[in-house]
Amino acid sequence: MSSATVTVNWKHTILYLTLIISLLYSIETLISRKLHVNHNQIRLKRSPNLPLRFRDDGTFKILQVADMHFGMGSITRCRDVADAEYGYCSDLNTTRFLRRMIEAERPDLIAFTGDNIFGSSTTDAAESLLQAIGPAIEYGIPWAAILGNHDQESTMNRAELMTFLSLMDFSVSQINPPLEDGSDRGALRSIDGFGNYRLRVHGASGSVLSNSTVFDLFFLDSGDRETVQGRRTYGWIKDSQLSWLQDASKQQDSLTSKQGLNPDPALAFFHIPIPEVRDLWYTPFIGQFQEGVACSIVQSGVLNTFLSMGNVKAAFIGHDHVNDFCGNLKGVWFCYGGGFGYHAYGRRNWHRRARLIEAKLGKGKDTWTGVQRIKTWKRLDDGDLSKIDEQVLWEASYSFLK
Repeated sequence: MSSATVTVNWKHTILYLTLIISLLYSIETLISRKLHVNHNQIRLKRSPNLPLRFRDDGTFKILQVADMHFGMGSITRCRDVADAEYGYCSDLNTTRFLRRMIEAERPDLIAFTGDNIFGSSTTDAAESLLQAIGPAIEYGIPWAAILGNHDQESTMNRAELMTFLSLMDFSVSQINPPLEDGSDRGALRSIDGFGNYRLRVHGASGSVLSNSTVFDLFFLDSGDRETVQGRRTYGWIKDSQLSWLQDASKQQDSLTSKQGLNPDPALAFFHIPIPEVRDLWYTPFIGQFQEGVACSIVQSGVLNTFLSMGNVKAAFIGHDHVNDFCGNLKGVWFCYGGGFGYHAYGRRNWHRRARLIEAKLGKGKDTWTGVQRIKTWKRLDDGDLSKIDEQVLWEASYSFLK
């Protein structure tokens, strides 16, 4: 072999090696871009203005959204609607209803009370939650969520779901209550479930109670399904959760007694009703009682805990979509939200609906004072967003100074 041939082969080898190295470098660069965090896209959670507080007109309004059962958007069909609607009705009808409610009522807080997504109808729980909660984020409204019995049936378990919900924009949701003694900063209290927390609402700006809690909201995880003595049943609120409620109530009672004030009225939100709600069939109630109460076989003492606390005026539940009534059990109102979502079961010619709760402050001498009245009503997803079944749930027995 001549020296000229050797030189040519050597040059070809160098070219081939250079080409291979270039290709490897290009591939590594492409892969690393996928694997490495793009710091230009990192952003913090958008948080609402806190604390939650009453408006300047002395009101605080909550929109309850029960049982959205959101799936995968436009490809998820509606259930139990008129034949003419089946061809075009989808999750987008649920989204449209939520937007209409926000624009009509301008709530100060939205409470999503479980079965926010229908796990078996989605292949991506996170994406479905982003779409389902989307309108609240779009309008920048504070919102709180708890879990139902279907949320965890997709790609996230209950702990992951509540973590994700707590990190979403404008969310005031919490995984579980923090340790009150502060011995381990940032640590959560050991408690059953995921999504047990308390939200405090302050008085109106500029009032004597602008820096004080005047209204308490308790959110509870009622679980999904469990087996008790070989029987399958729905979940229930456990002893550890009730102990936390009682502890929170004792702390509040101690504080208000020192200040010479009456205990702040409170509301509770959870998904699965308690067994005693069945007894409301035999009492006067406001709204529709159209299906059996699907609840646990375990009576865990929720009602007795509320009665011992003394300040829980009403509880708001979901789960049974075509019940939308309010009934009173020993002085505590239990109110269904009524089915909100179009992928949830319902009844033909029975409009999807939402519940509103409004608390109103009393008017003292030149200032707003504590909560004087709590009322509720529902709106239907019809042409006029018809308002029905308005009622007063609680009114303070004392009058404020004029």
